[in-house]
Amino acid sequence: MAKWLQSGRRRDMCVLLAAAEDGELSGQRLKTRLERRYDTRIEPKSFYGALDALESAGFVAHREDGIADKYSLTDAGERRLRDQFEWMREALGEDG
Repeated sequence: MAKWLQSGRRRDMCVLLAAAEDGELSGQRLKTRLERRYDTRIEPKSFYGALDALESAGFVAHREDGIADKYSLTDAGERRLRDQFEWMREALGEDG
């Protein structure tokens, strides 16, 4: 499995992007949602490093929207996330 799944932060970033109402989030909104989930502040350098790694691997795409960068899952990112979900579901003995 790809290295991105070995990082809970990267996995959770993908989960939040998949759950985004319009399929994308600004970097700041994604960071805020992740911080709320973890109930802690995340250093911007660490956060954007993880986001850049996801983009470099082809799992996340970004576009400029005015002064904000918007991020979304690519098809490859969604496939990996679904593979992870299936693995977790099977490991937990869930039938569907």
